[in-house]
Amino acid sequence: MRNPFLTFGIGWSSRRRIAVAAVVLATLLAITLVTAVITGPTGRPSSHPSPASPSRSAAPVEAEPSSGTSSVPRPPRISDPVQFAKAAAQMLWSYDTRTTGHEQQLAAMRTWMTKEYQYVDWVSVSAQMPTPALWARMADQGQYATAAVTEGHYPAAFKQALAEDPSAITKAHIYAVTVTGKQTIAWAKGGGGAEDRSITLAVQCRPSKDCTLVAIAPTVAP
Repeated sequence: MRNPFLTFGIGWSSRRRIAVAAVVLATLLAITLVTAVITGPTGRPSSHPSPASPSRSAAPVEAEPSSGTSSVPRPPRISDPVQFAKAAAQMLWSYDTRTTGHEQQLAAMRTWMTKEYQYVDWVSVSAQMPTPALWARMADQGQYATAAVTEGHYPAAFKQALAEDPSAITKAHIYAVTVTGKQTIAWAKGGGGAEDRSITLAVQCRPSKDCTLVAIAPTVAP
C-alpha cells in the first residue's frame, strides 16, 4: 500500500498486528485474511522523502471538532460497506494543505472512525498522515490532492471466510473492502502528477446504523 500523501507509509508494529488479528480480524473469520492482508510492512514511495517517524496516537478515538476550515469531508450516512469504503478511500487520498492544518486534518479523519474502542485501530489510520513538520513543508508549496475512486470489492479471502461461516460476522459486523482509484497531486505554483492507488479497509456496518471506519490493512488484499 502506498501512502496517500506520497510522502510516507509504515506497517503496524508486531504488538498492534497481534491485537488486531486477535480482536478485529478474528471476528471476520480472517485466518486466511490475516495471511493475505496483515502480513508484511507497508511499502514506501521512493520518489519523495520520508519522515523519520509518523504522527501517531494510540488514544481512544473521539470525534473532535476542528477549528477553522477543513478540506476533509464529513463521513457519509451510508449503510453499505463497499460504498462507505469507497468514500473513506477518497477521503484518505484527498487533502488540501492550503486550507487545512495538520491537527485539523487528523481531527476530521477521527470523525470517520468507529466509537467501539474494542475494535478501532486509529494508529493504522493516523499513520497515513505526514509529521507536522512535513505537513508544513507541503503547505509552503500549497500542495493539495484530489482522488477518483474506480472500484471497490470484498477481497477473495474475506468472501471465502464469510461463505464458510456466514454467522461469524454478526458479532462485530466488520467487513474487509479493497478499493482502487487514482490520486492527483498538484502545487499552488504549478506542477503535479497522478498515481494509481489501492487500499484495503476494515469498515463496520451494523444493521440500521451508518458505517464507520475501523482500520487500514498494511497490505492490499486482492
